Amino acid sequence: MSENTPDTVFHHPSGVAVHTTVEAFQLTAKMHPDQVALRTPGGIQEITWREYAQRVEAIALGLVTLGVRRGDTVGLMLRNRPEFHLVDTAIAHLGAVPFSVYNTSAPEQLEYLFTDAATRIVVTEQAFIPVVKRSGVDLAHIIVVDGPAEGAIELRDVEAQPDDEFDFQAAWRAIESDDLVTLIYTSGTTGPPKGVEITHRNVIAAAESVSAELDAGFDDRIISYLPAAHIADRVSSHGANQLRGIQITSVADPREFAAALPDVRPTIFFGVPRVWQKIKAGIEVKLAEETSPVKSKLAGWALDVAARGAKADLAGRPRGKALDVQYQVADRLVLSKVRAALGLDQVELAMSGAASIPVEVIEFFVGLGIPIIEVWGLSETTGAATKTSADDLRVGTVGKAVGGVELKIAEDGEVLVRAPIVMRGYRNKPEKTAEAIDADGWFATGDVGTIDAEGNLTIVDRKKELIINESGKNMAPSNIENAVKAFSSLVSQVVAIGDNKPYVSALVALDPDVCALRAKALGVPAAQIADLVGREEIVKEVAEAVRAGNAKLSRVEQIKRFVIVPAAWDPGGDELTPTMKLRRKPIAAKYADTIGDLYAESPGPAVINLG
Repeated sequence: MSENTPDTVFHHPSGVAVHTTVEAFQLTAKMHPDQVALRTPGGIQEITWREYAQRVEAIALGLVTLGVRRGDTVGLMLRNRPEFHLVDTAIAHLGAVPFSVYNTSAPEQLEYLFTDAATRIVVTEQAFIPVVKRSGVDLAHIIVVDGPAEGAIELRDVEAQPDDEFDFQAAWRAIESDDLVTLIYTSGTTGPPKGVEITHRNVIAAAESVSAELDAGFDDRIISYLPAAHIADRVSSHGANQLRGIQITSVADPREFAAALPDVRPTIFFGVPRVWQKIKAGIEVKLAEETSPVKSKLAGWALDVAARGAKADLAGRPRGKALDVQYQVADRLVLSKVRAALGLDQVELAMSGAASIPVEVIEFFVGLGIPIIEVWGLSETTGAATKTSADDLRVGTVGKAVGGVELKIAEDGEVLVRAPIVMRGYRNKPEKTAEAIDADGWFATGDVGTIDAEGNLTIVDRKKELIINESGKNMAPSNIENAVKAFSSLVSQVVAIGDNKPYVSALVALDPDVCALRAKALGVPAAQIADLVGREEIVKEVAEAVRAGNAKLSRVEQIKRFVIVPAAWDPGGDELTPTMKLRRKPIAAKYADTIGDLYAESPGPAVINLG
């Protein structure tokens, strides 16, 4: 930090201004030592703040015995579980650098990550030990958190062998703001992952940037289900827990997050757009399965009232007395019960980020009584750089800059950010760092956007993903894709294609959960996605969604042909990153023949031609 750079502090709930996450953690743990800090659904595992702090020290001292020193990196390959928070926090207290890898990583990917990070110790679970070993990286130790495993040390044995001569208090007090707190390896949608270096200052600044609007603390609850290797979970759950005392319930299988909601009844909930879409789809499916005509009609009426109320609210128009009364009745009879059944009846802050969310999804949840705050940011900005607010959702934008953040638009439309939340740089890539952050501290985000007169940012798309058709027309693929996804829960993913092409076409991937319900309704409950893609009923539903999406787009943006792919796209697979972003280049390569058929003069039978 230069002499001219103002210090960055977080105003901790204790009243103390803190400079590092470990300083914040120590204060947090002392405030309410007997409250539960970490848990799993059903309270099967519960760890109080006192136990949390004690185990952090024990693990840290055990890691010292194994040779971990200040500045060392330690890799974590763990599902969402309390041990992640214990181990990560312990490593940070030594001034070492914990970092997570995605659990879907292949051995070759682990080799790259562990080598780039120069890590000699990996903390993992029994299930992941084979893939860690197949990475071929020369590791000094593998620590396993869930029982004995050949060639690994149990975490409990690490805790039982402390270095009693090491001064734990002096170690964490010596940590400085500009020391690294973690590495976030980008998902690698366009190339090898880059290690984003996040400092204590970055995390502290990120927490302080929303302090004026986020009054969260020990009475708040959040579910941790997104990968710990992603900045969203790293900041919204792990960081919020350390700095504010928010209770975390860890859900090991991300597919089970919805089942855990009624147990946790979170007050804060973060979901990527696909998560919110799946919740919406689940509600629609439940209502469709209602056998009572009276209940079905009442639910339909309530959702219609909710939709009309949401449209008025979001347009800034008064609902009017009649609609307001109708909404109160709908809320009492139906909407409040839906929120309670979901486990979202106590949510005070609902957020979406990591990708653009269809406007229709936001409207649906506003009507349901759950206004979704949209945040925008990247790993390189330690999460949110902008946000909307519950009383000013500004749908279609990602809101205004959070505290301490400057925004501007470059000549080519790229969004630039300057703030204390901007990363230190990319690990081992000084040239990439220099390309991304200029001499004046402006970080080039790679997103193209606009800023209106009130300071609201609208993201058009990723700069490298814009479609330019053969006539030179620029189009944002995400705009096209969201238009379609908004109209059918059956549609999981859409990939708009059209770069240097005469028209836009698309690949459509189906949602496996909704497919299972459709298969049951069609009388073929054992049918797989590959069996369903050619069925007339499925093709018709997808075609109707594409046509409805097209109606919201300009003529040049409209999808003329599409193909329904015969398999689900899973997070961490060939087509999607672990956080469900499209891997466009790998998709283009994998489906090259299919894409060619979409532009053939005489396309094959799988191609649906809308004219």
